[in-house]
Amino acid sequence: MPSLKHEKLCLAPVAGVDEAGRGPLAGPVVAAAVILPAKGVPRGIDDSKKLPAAERARLHDRLRGCAQIGIGIVEAGEIDTLNIYWATMKAMTLAVEALGCVPGHILVDGNRLPKWGHAATPIVKGDAISLSIAAASIIAKHTRDTIMLAHHEAHPHYGWITNKGYGAPEHLRALREHGPSPLHRRSFAPVAAFFREAESSLPHAIAGACG
Repeated sequence: MPSLKHEKLCLAPVAGVDEAGRGPLAGPVVAAAVILPAKGVPRGIDDSKKLPAAERARLHDRLRGCAQIGIGIVEAGEIDTLNIYWATMKAMTLAVEALGCVPGHILVDGNRLPKWGHAATPIVKGDAISLSIAAASIIAKHTRDTIMLAHHEAHPHYGWITNKGYGAPEHLRALREHGPSPLHRRSFAPVAAFFREAESSLPHAIAGACG
């Protein structure tokens, strides 16, 4: 279980930062920054991937009521422009900026840090080690899932209500049948393949029309 071991070694206030949505074919990448309270930290905080959706939602609401939280969101179009690595770094930076205070130290999940002026430490698998990072993972995951559920209303055939934009079989089938939506990441392989096929068929269609 994650603990406050790393937080206790750092200058307060300590923010944990994590992201959700690096791998999906559609939707934004979302980062969260969380500064936990000195007392009254909700019980049950863990790596968001280990928690069922209902427990993530419960902890999200509890954290909203007691912690300082910042959210950073980078949409699909900007992911295509920047690439997913730099888009993730930007989302993390936006999340820290949205905290409303300057952290004494930042603990970041992973092995890389954004180019910022903050004292920070990357922690591989930090969401399983640091309580602040685990809290950020819950906020980021729940926030992104909520966004994708809202997008599902307008694009139900992709199955985002269950796959949240990841490349599940029903999502890939819908891509082949309906093509991509404006929320798809054109630089990601299965989506990019659709555009390559469309471009390669265009000269043949034009030639047929002219013939």
